[in-house]
Amino acid sequence: MIGRKVEQSELMRMYESDESEFVAIYGRRRVGKTYLVRETFDGQFTFQHSGLAKGGMKRQLANFAVSLKSFGLSGHGTPKNWDEAFVMLREVIEASDFSRKVVFIDEMPWLDTPRSNFVSALEGFWNGWASARKDILLIVCGSAASWISKKLFRNRGGLHNRVTCRICLNPFMLNECEGFVRERGLVMSRSEIAECYMAFGGIPYYWRYLDKRFSVAQNLDRMFFEDGAPLADEFVELYSSLFRNSAMPRKIVKELAGRVAGMTRKDIAHALGISASGKLTDALEALTVSGFVRKYNPFGSGISKQVFQLVDAFSLFHFRYLAGRRSSDGNFWLRTVDSPSHRVWCGLAFERLCLLHQPQIRRALGIVGVLVECCAWHHRADDMCPDGAQIDLLFDRADNVINICECKYTAEPFRIDKEYDAKLAQKIGVFRDVTKTRKSIHLTMITSSGLVRNEYSSRVQSEVTLDDLFAAE
Repeated sequence: MIGRKVEQSELMRMYESDESEFVAIYGRRRVGKTYLVRETFDGQFTFQHSGLAKGGMKRQLANFAVSLKSFGLSGHGTPKNWDEAFVMLREVIEASDFSRKVVFIDEMPWLDTPRSNFVSALEGFWNGWASARKDILLIVCGSAASWISKKLFRNRGGLHNRVTCRICLNPFMLNECEGFVRERGLVMSRSEIAECYMAFGGIPYYWRYLDKRFSVAQNLDRMFFEDGAPLADEFVELYSSLFRNSAMPRKIVKELAGRVAGMTRKDIAHALGISASGKLTDALEALTVSGFVRKYNPFGSGISKQVFQLVDAFSLFHFRYLAGRRSSDGNFWLRTVDSPSHRVWCGLAFERLCLLHQPQIRRALGIVGVLVECCAWHHRADDMCPDGAQIDLLFDRADNVINICECKYTAEPFRIDKEYDAKLAQKIGVFRDVTKTRKSIHLTMITSSGLVRNEYSSRVQSEVTLDDLFAAE
């Protein structure tokens, strides 16, 4: 298995415990939650079940009954409710010869249909029976991270603090994607791996579509742009699987896709023409917990000006190239790979890639052991700076240094010329004047192909390369 060593170690720690344990694994669709559990335990389950994506209570219970029978339960029909279903599950567990009873319920949020009382039945099963034993390992998974957070982690009823281990399964980082393509026999340079990452992120399921017979451009056409492309409609399926009502999250993401630096909650509400109500708060929290959006406080501002920023690579790729697309050109990516619009996209997508690899950047800068706040900063146009000033990534360090990062994606080593040097000097000057910071300001260049050494490069205190972003955490 590529990566997931920490997560596997946690699962085995729970397996070897002398107590019954309740493990909740969450992460977005296609990230590999089910694969992780099945590979770790090699299919040795006392009971295994997966909820249905679209199904009412009766259908869910009928499907649960099928799973119960496949694991040895006999003499019972379909349970009438979830209380009865969990009583049947107890029978399966009690009849098991395994010394450690591993119970795996996948896509649990789908089981909690309206008015089903599923959560209260789960509460009765765990509190009233399973937790009193010493031999049960209950593992539940869900793509709807907001459901896991609300119903399990922040439960105010009988399941409060009952989850004994939480595992957030994040997308692969660049180094894990590199290991994945090497294992599958694909010949790809690091810049090609980075381009794929900028298009669809570190989701293992998407990487499986890469075919070693084709170039990166050909693969992207086959995945997204050809007639019948397997991932052409992935955006709708993705958000529908994560949110019971995906309309609001999709509207929010659409607005954020057009704002590179992100938006405040107030700005989002205004753009959508709605009030800043609890529904908006819930949707933003769901997007944040699911890893699609990050929230941060701009440098020098309080929590009231908290900004939400879209960081999911695939969502950004969707709105840039797939949403509302009318062309049926199956060679779209191959034809536009050298176009100005492609270069603009690469620049923006590379900035997001850098945001997602902050630990690697910190390691390259030698500040792993320093308390650091990562944020952004924006200054509206005024007399001091007619074009405004924006810093997408900066590291505010406890050792009285601020690293202002400039991210540049180019095919050749990046050259700082006189004009760009003047822009850098102005940006740093405006930042210092507006923020009144007394900290030392270090300019850091994060480049895809290195930096040309010339009379202007001396302004740069530190450099981070694409190879640095491939380092393991």
